[in-house]
Amino acid sequence: MNISGRNPKQKLLISFSFSLRAVVLLATAMTAGCMTVGPDYEKPKLDVQDTWLDVSNPALKRGDVELGHWWTVFQDPILNRLVDEARRQNLTLQAAGVRILESRAQLGIATGFEYPQVQQANGDLGFQQISAHAPNTAPQIDRAYGSAGVGFDAGWELDVWGKFRRGVEASQANLEASIATYDDVLVTLTAEVARAYVLIRTLEAKIQVALDNLQIQTETLKIADALYGGGLITELDYLQAKTLLSNTEATIPPLQAGLRQAKNSLSVLLGKTPGTVDSYLGNSGAIPTIPKEVAVGVPADLLRRRPDIRQAENQLMSQSALIGVAKADLYPHFSLLGSINFRASDAALTFATGGASSLGDIFKSNSFQYSIGPSVSWDIFNYGRISNRVRVEDARFQALAVSYRNTVLNAAREAENAIIGFLKAQDEKLKLKQSVDASKRSTDLSFYQYSEGLVDYQRVLDSQRSLVTAQERFTNVSGEVANNLIALYKALGGGWETRAESDFVPDKIKREMARRSDWGKLLKPGAVELSDEDKKPFWRFPDW
Repeated sequence: MNISGRNPKQKLLISFSFSLRAVVLLATAMTAGCMTVGPDYEKPKLDVQDTWLDVSNPALKRGDVELGHWWTVFQDPILNRLVDEARRQNLTLQAAGVRILESRAQLGIATGFEYPQVQQANGDLGFQQISAHAPNTAPQIDRAYGSAGVGFDAGWELDVWGKFRRGVEASQANLEASIATYDDVLVTLTAEVARAYVLIRTLEAKIQVALDNLQIQTETLKIADALYGGGLITELDYLQAKTLLSNTEATIPPLQAGLRQAKNSLSVLLGKTPGTVDSYLGNSGAIPTIPKEVAVGVPADLLRRRPDIRQAENQLMSQSALIGVAKADLYPHFSLLGSINFRASDAALTFATGGASSLGDIFKSNSFQYSIGPSVSWDIFNYGRISNRVRVEDARFQALAVSYRNTVLNAAREAENAIIGFLKAQDEKLKLKQSVDASKRSTDLSFYQYSEGLVDYQRVLDSQRSLVTAQERFTNVSGEVANNLIALYKALGGGWETRAESDFVPDKIKREMARRSDWGKLLKPGAVELSDEDKKPFWRFPDW
């Protein structure tokens, strides 16, 4: 194109336009040929058993299993209400939800590095005086003058080796890991609420057992007192009856203290102050009963269901990408740099005009200046720093790979332990129920025979002690059966699926955050989770 007939301002704009086009074409060409250094993530091979060890037990139901609302199998409306309230109000869960927003913002930062990293508007105004004895000064130079400038600088390190794309990959995996962490907190929270509730009901049952035995032992003591007053028994029989009664009375205060502490723990899980949970619980209730069959699925389900396994794998994926980030520094860095600005001074003499100028000339066409072009840098002599950083990231990846396998093994162990604990606790409960029934019958018979003078008082004491022991053990194991079932559902990773029913962060917290900072669209429901479109490996739209 011939620009000889153009005015200076047009020539300047045409020249800048050609330069800009050349830079854009260069950037496009270099970006099109980009490669991604570092390893692509490969899922570690795992040894997972095909079936559970006790799969033949009739109490275990095989096949597809839905554990999203596992606590409803107890058919206890109070427990259902407590779980729902904890999921709305628990502070630990809310903190985990906010950390998801943090990870989402970190992903936005990583995405922004794929675009020009430096985009700065600038301006300056200064006044200075040059020394008369400075080098290369002349009498005609205006030694005291002011200068002003306004412009725009841009710098873009091209992602030739995939450094920034690997950074986005790592941030995406971190976001998925933070969501898995939230799910894990949700699974743990649900189990802890159920355990606290079972403990409360178990302690209430133990207190009631103690009160029932007190009533029996009080009646026995009255009879012993009357017989002792009539000279029909010795003082030893009377004292033994009083001792048994006092010992039973002594078991109640620690049970009451434990009950209060369990309620306080449940209050915290619900995000409430101690004492407020009583309105949910009512006066008392029975220990939750268990279903005849329990659905457990297959061991392979753990890999997709347990949040801690998904969290460990996402951390592994993120670390794999960081190896590529480190390796990219071994190669040259290609950048495009550009600067446009207007500059003027009020010096008495300028080389461009041969005369005086003023700061008011700053926006004239001949005050315009620019620079644009590519640059390359390469850390050639880094004394092994970059290579060792790659080794550090690789070692961290390997450690996480081992931890991932260990997480899977521990998940299988927890599930197997919960299954065998649940099954054997049921067997123990059945036997103890028979023991309680026999002890009650023995107590009634011994008391009747004692009243008739057929046996001594020691037989009555022995039968009543046996009844107390049998009832305490039966109450304990009834709670253990329920707790083992809770542990089983937790080990299977049940309960997190229901998070789709609400957002990660409550609306109250969102309003507080929105008052402090501009969160854009991220506070909208479902905004933090990535769709398949969001997971594009290249040219994701950044979060402005």
